[in-house]
Amino acid sequence: MGQREAHLSRLPAGRFDILVVGGGITGAGVARDAAHRGLQVALVEQGDLAYGTSSRSSKLIHGGLRYLEQGQFSLVFESLTERRVLMDIAPHLVQPLPFLFPSYRGEGRPAAVLDLGMWLYDGLSLFRSPHLHQRLKRGEVATREPALRQEGLTAAQLYYDCATDDARLTLETALDAAQAGAVIGTWTRLERFVHDDRRRVVGAVVRDRLGGASWSIEAGAVVNATGPWTDTTRALALGRVEKPLLRPTLGVHIVVDRSRLPVRQAVVLLHPRDERILFAIPWGERTVLGTTDTDWAGDPEQVQADAADVRYLLDAAAVFFPDARLQAQDVIATWAGLRPLVGDGSGAASQVSREHQVLVEADGLVTVAGGKLTTYRRMAAEVVDRAVDVLLLAGWRRERPRPAATDQMPLPGGVGWPEDDDRSRVARQAREASGGRLDDDTALLLADTYGMLSVDVAELACRRPELAERILPDRPEVRAQVEWAVTRELAARLEDVLARRLPLLLRDQDQGLGAAEPVARQMAALLAWDEARTSEEVTRYRAEVARSRAWREGWAQDPADG
Repeated sequence: MGQREAHLSRLPAGRFDILVVGGGITGAGVARDAAHRGLQVALVEQGDLAYGTSSRSSKLIHGGLRYLEQGQFSLVFESLTERRVLMDIAPHLVQPLPFLFPSYRGEGRPAAVLDLGMWLYDGLSLFRSPHLHQRLKRGEVATREPALRQEGLTAAQLYYDCATDDARLTLETALDAAQAGAVIGTWTRLERFVHDDRRRVVGAVVRDRLGGASWSIEAGAVVNATGPWTDTTRALALGRVEKPLLRPTLGVHIVVDRSRLPVRQAVVLLHPRDERILFAIPWGERTVLGTTDTDWAGDPEQVQADAADVRYLLDAAAVFFPDARLQAQDVIATWAGLRPLVGDGSGAASQVSREHQVLVEADGLVTVAGGKLTTYRRMAAEVVDRAVDVLLLAGWRRERPRPAATDQMPLPGGVGWPEDDDRSRVARQAREASGGRLDDDTALLLADTYGMLSVDVAELACRRPELAERILPDRPEVRAQVEWAVTRELAARLEDVLARRLPLLLRDQDQGLGAAEPVARQMAALLAWDEARTSEEVTRYRAEVARSRAWREGWAQDPADG
């Protein structure tokens, strides 16, 4: 039995203080905060943890430099403060990353304006950035980033934010909630809310999408943290929604091999068409280019990149990295996610505020919308405060629990992490724990992925040598990671493992297609799948890869692209 089934077995008999609907970063943060306050918590998610927006971001923990232009100083300050917190509680997942912001003669922001903005950015961080910014001369820029266009270049600002694995940050947040007592139900869909005779929300009926069983869950308060599905969830509780709360916007990224776009630090680009900020980000053996920012009015389940999105990003690369000559065939993978932004009447999608909103509309239901990945922990604390208000008002609880010190509690992989941030030392520990069965590349991958828990993953390979085998011959991932995902990380479908736990969908040259069948068979042995279910999982994963590549059809049909 996988870990997921163990959690689901606790749902039917449960009477919970808070039921969280939505397993993205915000919902996971709410569950973690509430569980550490001593509240009885259940979380249900219709897909996998980080199934939607929270695995499809730019994978950055940042203050939001562009928000300074919009005068959102409080948002930038809050974000920079939380950046420091996340570096402390998840040091293995939130890593400093240098950013280069070039200035070109007659284009974009003048160098003097950027320099002033950088001092303000450092100041709002209370000068606690990983490193303070520097102004680089033209020659220094050419040395640091030789692939960047030199024509018209006058200077550049070098500053620091952080990179992360957004899906794993969500996962570890949820797993920490589970360690504190929360019940986590993935692939479990909200069917309807339960109301009492005063129309107060007192729980929900949920259904296991994989097993088919359904249960009624009693809860003192229900938190709607469903991201792009926020208004759909509100309608279930209210009967109808007079005015949508959200203005979803679509962000698309493309992945190319680093040899084709060899950036050494993240490079900030102003798109020549509309001067939107986007990034070229080093990502191991790959480079990520993104993101777009356009309004979306369709089904959140059908989000994917199209040819216009890919062309927009390649056009920017052609201007700033002309010698790379990136073409459509260089795109290995794409991902597309919806930002569940609160509509504020702004004109362009890129101008919509990233501030969040928490409201109680139906008695017993607390809705959270908007916000950023970087500020999820603080948002979660505010949501739990409001949920506790609901519990006290309803007489569900008599006393207010003390706030949880989630800013001081490391996530599971961060417990015991070296104070000097020496990743190589953790990798050596993992290699030794494997009895030498894992090579250096795999040991470092485990350290970067699991933090101090990499030692436990490596021990699986020591006890059972077959788990030290690579999943793909040219990749460092090993079979021990699949077993760990199922038995310790709530993975229940093939796509859970290949899209979010490893994730080969985005990193592998063939997007993990070569791993689909062997990994499915390994999972089948752990989860007692029959042949039909195993085949279904492989087919489903292939469809996920096809969705990532769907833009190619539109590209081929455009005569302008030959």
